[in-house]
Amino acid sequence: MSNKKYDVIIIGGGHNGLVAATYLAKAGKSVVILEANPEIGGATQSVKAFPGFDAHLSRYSYLISLLPDKIVTDLGLSFTCVSREVSSYTPYGDKGLYVSRKWDEKTSASFNELDPTGQEGQAWQDFYAEVAEFAQRIAPTLLEPLKTRSELMAEINLPKVWEYLIENPIGNEINKRFNSDLVKGVVLTDALIGTFTSAYDIQANICFLYHLMGNGTGEWKVPVGGMGALVKELIRVATESGVEIKVNSKVNSILSDDAGVTVETLSGDKYESDYLLSNAAPQVLAKLRGKPQPESLDGSQMKINILLKSLPKLKSGIDPRLAFAGTFHANESFSQLEQTFEDASAGLMPANMPVEMYCHTLSDPSILGKDLQEAGYHTLTLFGLHTPASLFDADNDAAREVAFASALSSVNEYLAEPIQDVIAAIEVKTPLDIEEAIALPRGNIFHKDLSMPFREDETDPSWGVETDDPRIFICGAGAMRGGGVSGIPGHNAAMAMLSNN
Repeated sequence: MSNKKYDVIIIGGGHNGLVAATYLAKAGKSVVILEANPEIGGATQSVKAFPGFDAHLSRYSYLISLLPDKIVTDLGLSFTCVSREVSSYTPYGDKGLYVSRKWDEKTSASFNELDPTGQEGQAWQDFYAEVAEFAQRIAPTLLEPLKTRSELMAEINLPKVWEYLIENPIGNEINKRFNSDLVKGVVLTDALIGTFTSAYDIQANICFLYHLMGNGTGEWKVPVGGMGALVKELIRVATESGVEIKVNSKVNSILSDDAGVTVETLSGDKYESDYLLSNAAPQVLAKLRGKPQPESLDGSQMKINILLKSLPKLKSGIDPRLAFAGTFHANESFSQLEQTFEDASAGLMPANMPVEMYCHTLSDPSILGKDLQEAGYHTLTLFGLHTPASLFDADNDAAREVAFASALSSVNEYLAEPIQDVIAAIEVKTPLDIEEAIALPRGNIFHKDLSMPFREDETDPSWGVETDDPRIFICGAGAMRGGGVSGIPGHNAAMAMLSNN
């Protein structure tokens, strides 16, 4: 047993655990983090994913949107994010829809080529202006105790937007606003990343909200040096604040009573504390406590990390440096996404998988060694949508091959050369692979179903991180307002615990 009793034990050294630990240590608490793996960072760590190549890739998470500037300032984090000038590119036939981060002439011309009436372009600007105003008003509330549904609705005071973002399925509003199946699909993708759901289910609304409300702007920025740069900074501020970090410390059991919390690791070490914060998924926490495990949606994304010898050329003729700088969509029209969801629900692997890709090195080449940079190498990260864990249960290896072929086929449909011709190295992760690697149940990157960022009327005051045990809090993605690389549940768990003292 550890000779020292801590104020707080934190299970899991992902970014949220590090955020919570630093806030608590700065408040004068003694804190120890127990991390099962040999390295800190969880899903946000950067690794040399490709043997023999000097490329440090963020394997499971790529961009930063939800991390509030307040947390960066509070903790004294020093790392750089850069903006992507290109928001997305979506090929169709021998053309493509180009969308810059800020509406410009090139974007306007691209919309007008798709729809000469100008209606789609105007609808796009109107819709995202409304969403942006909503995001500005909701963002500050994410670091406060949960408001009730009525309180938040009154505070935001955008009843029309509230109705279609919160109350009614987002698919209805997308169909109402837009005519183009392609444009509808581009809008819908933000409601689906990591979430196995239909456009007509409220779960899609919640996913959409999380992708659009970060820092009140919804902008997804590129961390210079990859996610590993953020992790290094979090480790620095945590240790400088006095946090102890124990790696290779996989927790085996948690016991809590009136006297405190006792945690035992697989190696037999025991730790005692007054409080415990769990950065593990709620299902994992329940198992460690000997409680029934809550059910949740399957994780629903293939993750394919690729090292390219060069960027592939496109049939549309657009410069690949533009096409891949933002999010590249393939086979993600609204009707394709809905059909694929229905097929996958029936147990069918997508024949032409809806995919989106992003090239980190076009914004930040620093994750590659100098030789690879000079040779023109690039990284490409690919998400395959509507690929739930259930499709891989019968034979993960065989299903992985089928899914991989489907993803490449989907991409190649729009390329002037097969992407296989320019691939230097590749790794393919199914939801089951992700579960095995970083203990995300069923590969769900959000740990569980996402929840709305408020509590229902007439429910008890809460930070959204409490459990049935007053000594135990959730500080990871499984908290309310968890999910994504945000640090928000880490902050909120620390605040909830401190308010108990």
